[in-house]
Amino acid sequence: MRKQPKLDHLNRNVMTELLPQPHDVVVALDIGTTKVCCLAGRKNTHGKLEILGIGKVESVGVLRGVVSNIEKTVGAIREAVEICERQARMKLRTVHVGIAGQHIKSLQHRGILTRESDHTEISRRDIDRLVNDMFKLVLPPGDKIIHVFPQEFTVDSEQGITDPIGMSGVRLEANFHIITGQITAMNNLYRCIEKSGLKVADLTLEPIASAEATLSEEEKQAGVALVDIGGGTTDITVFHEGIIRHTAVIPFGGNVITADIKEGCTVMQPQAEKLKVKFGSALANEVYDNRIITIPGLKGRDHKEISEKNLARIIQARMEEVLDYVLWEIRRSGYERKLIGGIVLTGGGALLAHTEKLTEFHTGMACRVGVPVEHLAHGYHQSVNSPIFSTAIGLLLRGLQDIEPGTAQAVEAPPVAEENREPSNVSEEKGPSWFDTVFKKTKEWFEAEPDLDFEKKK
Repeated sequence: MRKQPKLDHLNRNVMTELLPQPHDVVVALDIGTTKVCCLAGRKNTHGKLEILGIGKVESVGVLRGVVSNIEKTVGAIREAVEICERQARMKLRTVHVGIAGQHIKSLQHRGILTRESDHTEISRRDIDRLVNDMFKLVLPPGDKIIHVFPQEFTVDSEQGITDPIGMSGVRLEANFHIITGQITAMNNLYRCIEKSGLKVADLTLEPIASAEATLSEEEKQAGVALVDIGGGTTDITVFHEGIIRHTAVIPFGGNVITADIKEGCTVMQPQAEKLKVKFGSALANEVYDNRIITIPGLKGRDHKEISEKNLARIIQARMEEVLDYVLWEIRRSGYERKLIGGIVLTGGGALLAHTEKLTEFHTGMACRVGVPVEHLAHGYHQSVNSPIFSTAIGLLLRGLQDIEPGTAQAVEAPPVAEENREPSNVSEEKGPSWFDTVFKKTKEWFEAEPDLDFEKKK
């Protein structure tokens, strides 16, 4: 009976240790095919990203970037979040989530807005109306818009304008890069996060998040292709003159290399993964000493011997196939000859030995491995100094941009959970505020959205 108060006192200490998530702390959740990663961070006084907590566990419910088992994914998310909470010493509530998968598609579209007067300046509201028009596009059944990225604007036949705010003109046109995904895939992702006791603050395409963490502004201006080689997918983003020109998701990643090793060397899946990570090389010609790797046999059977050069040949054959798809997507974008920055590799697949050398040989383009440490504050944990964390750190950076007003670079689709509601872009497209005085009888119809507009401008 005397020990009970002590236990209660300990429980109270544990409860007070996890404080609520402060408004300036952003949480990123990267739900991948091979790992679930949760990062908590905030900006320090010097404007650099300070990592407060890292939670990384093995992913078992995701296949090629898409949730295939809800319960297993929920369990992995909870485990990763709990590890992150213990390190950050706070209870996490809202998360910024990445999405990928073969269902992701991109398209180009042109929008036109005719303004009432050429004497008034083009405002942010005009651009928002033009952007929100894109959400009315007729898409294939089951698809939904994730991002709308404005590219060049045209004001009264004056082309190539990147920021038309403050200019005068009647006819405002713009090219848009639109990214879509399947509603069911998004619904499953939202359901997993809600079952984990969290709320989704924002949904971002994973290659766009990776680009935020690994690419410099100079590279985006010069022209660069970011290739994120994950476990289940390879994500591609092409930049030119600082603008996203093309995005694609290839349904091949590091797992197909492991599967090839498993079949080619007739070993178990865990052994194949260890062979790839410890002894694998993307270039067979770089293996000089050709060591023999010995693997224990099953249940008293003889051990198996594998040549390191043969292992490299298996890996190289599959990597060349993945790079063929990458090169095809870059050519499809129309910017193959304009990418001065070449290719930047990131993701877990970039850790494979000699991958950047094989990429240069196979594509004929300059290549480097992108590590997401440029925006991090000094004293960061050594484990995040890896291409594996590119997406998670990119999600953090985008989340911090959303906290700061006026820094958002794209318009995201409304939350999937609110699918039954009337899309907000319908009422967003109303005219200037003087309409309220003319049509007083319709004031109730406008009341929901003007408040949101004024909040965005503050």
